Amino acid sequence: MAASFAAIAGAAAAAAALTLSILLTFLLRFLMSQFRHSSPNKDSETVSSDPSAVDTRRGGAASPHHAVPQLGGRQFRMEELEQATMQFNESSLIGCGTFGLVFKGMLRDGTVVAIKRREGLPRQEFVEEVAYMSAIEHRNLVTLIGYCQERGCQMLVFEYLPNSSICNHLYDTGKDSTTKLEFKQRLSIAIGAAKGLCHLHGLQPQSVHSNFKTSNVLVDENFIAKVADAGLSKLLEKIEDAGSSCSNSFNAFRDPEFGVHEDMSDVYSFGVFLLELISAKEAAYNREAFQHNGSIYQWVQDCLNLDQLIDQRLIGSFTAEGMRDLIKLMLKCMRFPGIERPRMENVVMELDQILENEMTRTTVMGEGTATVTLGSWLFTN
Repeated sequence: MAASFAAIAGAAAAAAALTLSILLTFLLRFLMSQFRHSSPNKDSETVSSDPSAVDTRRGGAASPHHAVPQLGGRQFRMEELEQATMQFNESSLIGCGTFGLVFKGMLRDGTVVAIKRREGLPRQEFVEEVAYMSAIEHRNLVTLIGYCQERGCQMLVFEYLPNSSICNHLYDTGKDSTTKLEFKQRLSIAIGAAKGLCHLHGLQPQSVHSNFKTSNVLVDENFIAKVADAGLSKLLEKIEDAGSSCSNSFNAFRDPEFGVHEDMSDVYSFGVFLLELISAKEAAYNREAFQHNGSIYQWVQDCLNLDQLIDQRLIGSFTAEGMRDLIKLMLKCMRFPGIERPRMENVVMELDQILENEMTRTTVMGEGTATVTLGSWLFTN
């Protein structure tokens, strides 16, 4: 009886093992079949029908920036962008920059965007660089959403920031100017812009802006600063066209040593940005001050002695120590030779410390000082 039971149990175990083996075989075949169907090939429906699209599955060969993950960038159709801008109506035009005209638009899903448009034939290099640029994401960088190349136009679609460029709130435009950015607000904006540049410089491989300026610092509804046009200079180099520009020929933000140390040139440009934050005046109005290091120092000291450097709207919102530290940082960013300038990560740390100290001082001592006498001791302390 026991032998009969053992035989039955053995037969049942063998049957179960055979069944499991069959199930595993079918499962393996199913998984292999699914893998083959999902693998990219020239007949697959998952492969883009756009002949200029970047195939990021080829070991990074499509882009020189292979270390940046998840290359992408949405491809828009011309019809969608025309609908978003009312056929690129003049009422949608909000500016003109290095890349060309800038239009405000609303996509079908309700997303408000800024669309930059220029003339240009379809280029593979354009798509490759857009793929790299759109993969760079940071709170203090304006996001590139996608692109379009149709009907003799090249277009870039960016996120839209409602408060536009800081220029619109910084430069004194007379009676119509209602924005009063106090000292700590300007420090916060400077920190945001510095963090955006710092993120670019920290990428592997390193990325530089190469055209940083005040007009490329945008602010959202909460006045959080975001750096615009990061990578745009490289894109224009790739497509062998300098693009159109609505700026003056003289560029006060351009490092006289441009091309020697590209990241340090961004630091120089940031120093000029700090100068504009402090003075609320366009730096280009005095080009003689930007010829060499000594002239910048002398010009700043002369302006301080004449009480012509600091924006009068700042009076009462800062301490002398805080303003002194910011001016010193500004001058360090504009040093010659460029190798002596601080790196952006150090600039961020110094700005954070200036703001922290200013918050502490104004909490204990009051909001700020009505007058400053920095000219006599700025360069000796």
